[in-house]
Amino acid sequence: MRVPRGYHDGELAVGTEVVLGEALASHLTRVLRLRSGDGVRLFDGRGLEVRAVLAAPEKRRMSACIEAVIEALPESPLRLTLAQGICRGEKMDLVLQKATELGVQAIQPLLTLRTEVRLDAERASRRMAHWREVVVAACAQCGRATLPQLHAPMALPHWLATLEGDRSPRLLLDPQGTMRLSDLAAASAMLLAVGPEGGFDEDEAMRMQGCGFAGLRLGPRVLRTETAGLAAIAALQARCGDL
Repeated sequence: MRVPRGYHDGELAVGTEVVLGEALASHLTRVLRLRSGDGVRLFDGRGLEVRAVLAAPEKRRMSACIEAVIEALPESPLRLTLAQGICRGEKMDLVLQKATELGVQAIQPLLTLRTEVRLDAERASRRMAHWREVVVAACAQCGRATLPQLHAPMALPHWLATLEGDRSPRLLLDPQGTMRLSDLAAASAMLLAVGPEGGFDEDEAMRMQGCGFAGLRLGPRVLRTETAGLAAIAALQARCGDL
């Protein structure tokens, strides 16, 4: 039987007892029906994974006794950053979840001219908290012990300004692009930019090309934003990563 996994935002030292977060404790005890003495695996999001045993609950608190460090799954050799134009609701959740499962190392939500989601400071904070929960849950499910870095939403021009000095190949998904997957040379790091619903504005695409982004065409069909990036990630992982 598969041992349940959970994320613990804190130190995981062998021989110590840690108090589990409320959400994780609730999931283990109320959803999975685990009890004192049952085994779990905990990971810290930075590559460390341990074997632990649940302790007896105390006043609504659930603790776990850490028994041993176990070998975590290796990360993909391809350091892939996904810059995703923010899409609506469940579409963005799907992209974050599946991109995490497919092994991206960083995710940059982008605010573009065609982004339909409007985020003030309060909404952005709530959305980031929700997105982080999606990423954490995806890591727990797929076996990763390292959380991909989730950056705060940034306007496209401001993000492009941060890339100065980054020599990684830069790819822009474009149904009219001239580059194909077969044209790509092997690389250890890449930037992949995907537009929101409706894609990037023409001026935005030209600006990105001026910053070194090559238009990548996946095939003859026009893919939705929540499909395009995931298809490209899988293809890039198969070509340069661990798929």
